[in-house]
Amino acid sequence: MGLYVGIPHHLKESKAVYAIVKAGGRQEKVSVGDVLLIDRVNAAAGASLSLPAILLVDGEKVTTDSTVLAGIKVTAEIIEEVKGEKVIILRYKSKTGYRRRQGFRAKQTRIKVTEISAGK
Repeated sequence: MGLYVGIPHHLKESKAVYAIVKAGGRQEKVSVGDVLLIDRVNAAAGASLSLPAILLVDGEKVTTDSTVLAGIKVTAEIIEEVKGEKVIILRYKSKTGYRRRQGFRAKQTRIKVTEISAGK
């Protein structure tokens, strides 16, 4: 048998393309095909949504320059509107018998990232 000179498949360079976008007051890591929940967006299901990119990773190249990122377009499609998990709000004062319980479910939008492209 001869000497193996090829690169093993687990060490080959991966072409991971993802972006960090600002969505609903938070930053989310997204790539094409990802489905995520963001704060409610006032648009109908099936509509297209554009998200501003903060960072872009294309293979081993990382882009953080704001002038370059202004040309990056992250497009997502709105799937549906849903309610988030219930948050329980409890108010309590000791020795007085004061107790108040309240629940809250935030409205959220489920989106699917369809494209990450360079160009306006």
